[in-house]
Amino acid sequence: MMEETNVSLTDATTISVGDVVKATVTKVEDKQALVDLGYKYDGLIPISELSPLHVEKVSDVVAVGDTFEVKVIKLNDEKEELVVSKKAVAMESSWSDLEQKMQAGEIIEATVKEVVKGGLVVDVGVRGFIPASMVERHFVEDFSDYKGKTLALKVVEMDKEKNKVILSHKAVLEDEVKVQKQSIMDKIQVGQVLEGTVQRMTDFGVFVDIGGVDGLVHVSELAWNRVDKPSDIVKEGDKVQVKVLKIDRENERIGLSIKETQAGPWANVAEDFKAGSILNGTVKRMVSFGAFIELAPGIEGLVHISQIANRRVNTPSEVLKEGQEVQVKVLDVVPQEQRISLSIRAVEEDRVEQAERASKREQQQFTQENNQPMGVTLGELFGDLKDKFK
Repeated sequence: MMEETNVSLTDATTISVGDVVKATVTKVEDKQALVDLGYKYDGLIPISELSPLHVEKVSDVVAVGDTFEVKVIKLNDEKEELVVSKKAVAMESSWSDLEQKMQAGEIIEATVKEVVKGGLVVDVGVRGFIPASMVERHFVEDFSDYKGKTLALKVVEMDKEKNKVILSHKAVLEDEVKVQKQSIMDKIQVGQVLEGTVQRMTDFGVFVDIGGVDGLVHVSELAWNRVDKPSDIVKEGDKVQVKVLKIDRENERIGLSIKETQAGPWANVAEDFKAGSILNGTVKRMVSFGAFIELAPGIEGLVHISQIANRRVNTPSEVLKEGQEVQVKVLDVVPQEQRISLSIRAVEEDRVEQAERASKREQQQFTQENNQPMGVTLGELFGDLKDKFK
């Protein structure tokens, strides 16, 4: 391959194939353009040598009077044949420039010239291709609107021998998101309450966008009551208030809670569950020292083993089973400790006591009725007899 030489032609100087010289367009035809190189006859630029991209009409690229550099690719003085290339000069300069930009990770801008199968074609001095998967961060079904659009791009792959340059707009967008995400990660603090948008659902929780970064609301942090499926509480696109529980800046993970932004079930427990009241509940779980009874969603109280029955009980399962509906009496409520003491035995004792009181009242009433038969006093009875014997 001949070494390129920049030549300035001010007279009829000899030139050689490989020289780069200045040319001025003198005539534009359908498939070619004629240019003045200052040589003894004009040079010819075929339509295929005008641009790295496909050219429909020569007049779309050059006009009479345009001046630019060209490279001599064919010379035959006997036939007065001089063929030059505008494309070759642009490509040589562009390859070097693009290589530097790729190594530096620099962003370039280019206009979409064509929408082709599988992606977009841009002019970056050479023919550049943006695969469909590298255009946006989201899936795009129709790229027809992209023609003529200017995009910020990064060079991701180059192969000069194959004349291949692959660029990505998606890489630029992802860098922007990364910077934005880092900025948010630096600002947020544990304990903050933020507004977010539910992005996606999983079996173990939901991911919420809090302004450019996603945090996870674990299923246990969706609500104060038990949640079987996240979709029972929220759906994609919902606006929600979340509290920041933890931040792992190194791994860019954020733990969030929806339930912590809401009044907990224990907020009004002192008013709702007063000592001495009789309530219905469900046996949720049993331990060696007693049974936990669910009184309301998120509210459980403990029936100590000594309060299960009015006889000795070795294990709660002797008397109770999970899921069983029971009546309990509230013995004590300590909201700040989220503790409620309950008794099943006291309910039974109250029933016995009430039954005994009822029986005593009946006995007293019976005695009174038998001591005053028919409701007639002795005075009244003998008073009538007295009057008869006067």
